[in-house]
Amino acid sequence: MSKQKAKILIVEDEIEIVRVLQRSLIAHKYEVVIAQNGERALTVVQQQSPDLILLDIELPGMSGLEVCKRVRANSDLPIIVISVRNKERDKVYALDLGADDYLSKPFGIDEVLARIRVALRHAGRMPPRLLETEPSITLGPLHVDFTQHLVFINDQEVKLTPTEYDLLKVFLQNRGKIMTQHMLLTQVWGNNHDSKSHYLHVYINHLRRKIEPNSTQPRFLQTIAGVGYRFSEDAYES
Repeated sequence: MSKQKAKILIVEDEIEIVRVLQRSLIAHKYEVVIAQNGERALTVVQQQSPDLILLDIELPGMSGLEVCKRVRANSDLPIIVISVRNKERDKVYALDLGADDYLSKPFGIDEVLARIRVALRHAGRMPPRLLETEPSITLGPLHVDFTQHLVFINDQEVKLTPTEYDLLKVFLQNRGKIMTQHMLLTQVWGNNHDSKSHYLHVYINHLRRKIEPNSTQPRFLQTIAGVGYRFSEDAYES
């Protein structure tokens, strides 16, 4: 990040949660801005340019989902949605709208801080569509040469089908972010993907067998139960 102190916008109407988040974030050297409804949140985004939003889904007036949609229409600002555990459908919908991650209530502050660090790190070093110009990437044993469409594991070339390669590239373009089934299908197969939905799980399993040291305990392609998948690089970072 170019700023010394990242600015976090908390969009939450439960004052107890706001107080806990505000106190903890300030203690960890973040600047904090608070909005208790969606309309105020959009104003803060426009006027104060926060570095990340913690966004509750259930807000008075404008919903968090609508806030997410409007912010994402004009900005790549990292958004972490907050949801109660039994609102799985809302979390998936928020991710499809462009949210980067989600937290389930109740949550621990250590988890919140970890998710914020990951989201800020990815926002700072990987702008949208970076892979269109980035020639290659190395993550642990995985090396991908985008100019030649080549994939290597431990310096040994791995043969991927065109669809497997496209799927891997989408994951790498969005590494660290949760990708729902709808997002993956749309980016790999386009908008007319209804007939392909049953293929996704098969291709993910094929890709795991080819790039994971142990496909039954994946470190790269992680399943997020009930939501989708996340490509994680953190397991191989020092």
